[in-house]
Amino acid sequence: MRKTKFAPGEHFHIFNRGNNKQNIFTNERDYVRFLFLILHLQSEQSFNNIGYNVTHFIKHRVFNKIKGIDKFMKDKMVNLIGFTLMPNHFHIIVKEIKDNGISDYMQRVQNAYTKYFNTKYRKIGHLFQGPFKAVHINDNLQLLHLSAYIHKNPRGLKHWKNREHNYEWSSYQDYLETNRWGQLLVPGIITGQFSENYKYHDFIKKSSAKESLEEKYRIDIDDEL
Repeated sequence: MRKTKFAPGEHFHIFNRGNNKQNIFTNERDYVRFLFLILHLQSEQSFNNIGYNVTHFIKHRVFNKIKGIDKFMKDKMVNLIGFTLMPNHFHIIVKEIKDNGISDYMQRVQNAYTKYFNTKYRKIGHLFQGPFKAVHINDNLQLLHLSAYIHKNPRGLKHWKNREHNYEWSSYQDYLETNRWGQLLVPGIITGQFSENYKYHDFIKKSSAKESLEEKYRIDIDDEL
């Protein structure tokens, strides 16, 4: 039984990694596919033509607006606040809107991506290392440090240290520049605390996010992953 209890109105850190630490993203199309799933499956509505939308984005770097966005927003189960996708794991910050919203959302996301991945690479069995992990975000300080932690993740990759604000598979650049995903990414609870975008960037650079989370909330993120 899951220890973390979900509740509408509350924010959570959701994360998981590949089974046996295997890579779950091996090329650009994999990243875009998963990204589009976490964006579109926030709503109870079905997501059609995902393959076309992925190809269009890869070719043109233009995100197609959702038809019937008002109904989409009305049927949302969660709000996506932030994300980072790494080769063998992912982090997302979400706010639950409806009862069981996070559980339904993540089940749809992981099942859909596993089906895509196993079909594409002719695999069978589990892609992810068990059920997704979840940590309740208790207060604003934890939320801020968590956003810093997930946005600094790419610096562990070759060529990305001190360039993580340009990492395409993260919401960091959406916090600093134009939000690429419109109403499907809702970072205002964090970005609204900084009068200028560069001040959030300064906060990230100065934040000892991992140490702060582990010391204050007794969360060892590496062990959890």
